[in-house]
Amino acid sequence: MSKYAIIDLEMCRLPKDKWTIFNYKTEIIQIGAVLVDENLEIVDSFMTLVKPQYGTIDDYIEKLTGIKQKDVSNAPSFEKAIELFTDWLPNDVEIVSWSETDADQIIAELDGKEIYNDKMEDLLDTWIDCQYTFGEKMNNPDRSYKLSEALNIADIYYNEGEHDALIDAKNTALLFIKMKKETVLQISPYIINSI
Repeated sequence: MSKYAIIDLEMCRLPKDKWTIFNYKTEIIQIGAVLVDENLEIVDSFMTLVKPQYGTIDDYIEKLTGIKQKDVSNAPSFEKAIELFTDWLPNDVEIVSWSETDADQIIAELDGKEIYNDKMEDLLDTWIDCQYTFGEKMNNPDRSYKLSEALNIADIYYNEGEHDALIDAKNTALLFIKMKKETVLQISPYIINSI
């Protein structure tokens, strides 16, 4: 049985004149993750802020995430943050996130900033899209459910605090664990009644 690291990222926006640097409009400012063991229990957590190289935290992102520019001024660079994250991970782990957006963001920043991290490169090959898995469980794999919507459908009591990377990682882990344990996902009786 595998171990899983459920990851979530928060990003700031890049100014338009920087969009061509790595063909992305955002840059990572926070990495949050939880480790799920072979018994499908959350056993550890990881969180770091990340100092953006090109972007700044504007009022919108500050209000959305609660992260201020001064919070990231002494944070590790993306390269160091990814190194800290991969050093935290055990060897036999698969990465899980809510949607492929986080994997795409990491790939864009690794490529655009010319950073090579052996372990991260290997992990990108085994990335699990929890949003897609949930869609399959709901017999609707083409629909992009919001994480909060999926948690409500699955009747999971979860921590409020959307757009905090560690809280979102924990909430994604709760749903992922439930989907691993239940062959047929048990959904909220309120949802069943509304259908």
